[in-house]
Amino acid sequence: MDILAEIENKYPRFSKGQKKIANYISAHSDKAAFMTAAKLGATVGVSESTVVRFAYELGFDGYPELSRALQQIIRTQLTSVQRIEVTRDRIGTGSVLDEVLAQDMEKIKRTLEETSRQDFENAAVAIANARKIFVIGDRSASALSRFMHYYLSLMFENVKLVTTTSSSELFEQIMRIGSEDVAIGVSFPRYSNMTVQAFSFAARSGAKIVAITDGPNSPLARDASFLLSARSDMNSFVDSLVAPLSLINALIVRVGMLKQEDVLNTFRRLEDIWDEYHVYQKN
Repeated sequence: MDILAEIENKYPRFSKGQKKIANYISAHSDKAAFMTAAKLGATVGVSESTVVRFAYELGFDGYPELSRALQQIIRTQLTSVQRIEVTRDRIGTGSVLDEVLAQDMEKIKRTLEETSRQDFENAAVAIANARKIFVIGDRSASALSRFMHYYLSLMFENVKLVTTTSSSELFEQIMRIGSEDVAIGVSFPRYSNMTVQAFSFAARSGAKIVAITDGPNSPLARDASFLLSARSDMNSFVDSLVAPLSLINALIVRVGMLKQEDVLNTFRRLEDIWDEYHVYQKN
């Protein structure tokens, strides 16, 4: 649903109080998206129940659903400057440490509730049996893709991290991807065009596509064979990717369990190498 367009269409039918809410959301959707129903009502001068009825009038099951829909829209649109302003309003004068960690814990909980177990298992099986594994992640998601590549490359010899700053270089790195391969893409709002383009190319080439993103409305979901949804958030200008990292941890562990004997043999050899060349400090 285009919420702002729906508000405009239904505006003449709104009550006086609902019009106040509509006016505020239309002008300040970035702030309204992160307000509780009580706070939004207090801000515009109406009751909390009026805010809840406004959400019903738009076709939502309640205010939380309207709030999540607004958040999904604005996460793809806010500039870094706007993110800082929104965070200031959300946290206020409270403890940044307490607020940010509490929000991260809530995102992990929501991820656990919403991620498809079937897609998770199918993705792990596809990765474990792939001829070649391509890991794609750009911008802030590159930290997640590098983390995943590090562990998968210890487990398998057929893992490629796709890193590039130009479209031509991107497609050169994935040009040989095929039906026996898997592409794992990681992207969260604001979505990286590079990752979306690489995903589309890999899908057209017949590869199995594992999308690690924030839900079915993500542009990565369009081409996904397996959709692994993880809740992300924005803490000021910083992308909070704690929940996606937890999901990636679980996926790596499951892939390792599927290839347990091979992984054990690999790490036995690695431990010998690490010990011989003093890779790690000893107590």
